[in-house]
Amino acid sequence: MANIRDVATLAGVSTTTVSHVINETRFVADETRERVFAAMRDLNYAPSLVARSLKVKETHSIGMLVTTSSNPFFAEVVRGVERYCFEQGYNLMLGNTEGEATTAQSYLKMMLRKRVDGLLIMCSEGQREVLGQLDWLGDLPVVQMDWGSGGACDLIADNSHHGGMLATRHLIALGHKKMGCITGPRDRAPGTERLAGFIEALQEAGLPLRSDWILEGNFDCASGHQAMRSLLAQSERPTALFVCNDMMAMGAISAATEAGLRIPEDISIIGYDNVALAEYMSPPLTTINQPKEELGRLAVTRLLTRINGERPQETLITLEPNLVIRRSCSAPSTQ
Repeated sequence: MANIRDVATLAGVSTTTVSHVINETRFVADETRERVFAAMRDLNYAPSLVARSLKVKETHSIGMLVTTSSNPFFAEVVRGVERYCFEQGYNLMLGNTEGEATTAQSYLKMMLRKRVDGLLIMCSEGQREVLGQLDWLGDLPVVQMDWGSGGACDLIADNSHHGGMLATRHLIALGHKKMGCITGPRDRAPGTERLAGFIEALQEAGLPLRSDWILEGNFDCASGHQAMRSLLAQSERPTALFVCNDMMAMGAISAATEAGLRIPEDISIIGYDNVALAEYMSPPLTTINQPKEELGRLAVTRLLTRINGERPQETLITLEPNLVIRRSCSAPSTQ
């Protein structure tokens, strides 16, 4: 493969001049620049991005830790992040932690070795372990997405409490008085905040809270399926169910259908996230929409602001969810 010396020899200039042309670090006459570029084309020479990054101390790459890309919610956010990074001339280095704190730590160390210019964090597992390592990242810009405590980083999050209220108020408006909830893990902010919104909406309407109708899931289909089976094993069931993400709602609908129940005639179900699959479920899922594309765009924009030298005070940016009505909810047939 051709190297910078080959380019310099063919163009009749020094290697320093070739370096200045590539990195735009000093004025070079147009005629000389053209000779260098012609030599690069003739030799099919590609500058070493690694070598360049060591000199200019930037790689035009961003690291992102995400819980998993198998959950459509995360996949859709990552797609938006990647697209916006590409538009801004940055590469995205993605690490799927698959819910393991040790994996998150390993990816974090690898991204630092690769000299990423900034870091996006969107994983709730091992929160203390990962955040505990941010202290030794020095000046590396970091933005947290959808979870976390902010602290020394910007945090861009969905208003999950308000989303929980929106979901519950919709069920109440349909006439439901007996409602249950499948939460996310109680040690994660989205799960606790959505449950808090559910409880507040019930209190606001003067409706009873049945603790036996509140079951904890893990934001995946299997836990939603198991929670619904546990609920249906009780002597009495609610007429409506707020499920704190769409994946668990899919599992819950599957379990209800297996038990011979009709959605929404026998039990109404509302989800959260509005993943693309929700529209194509049977029946299409009523859900709370998270502005996923805006979440990704804001996170990248905020990170690039810091990468480019601006260091505004750490900020919590809250995105407001909205209700998307489809056909998985209706008025109760019985109370």
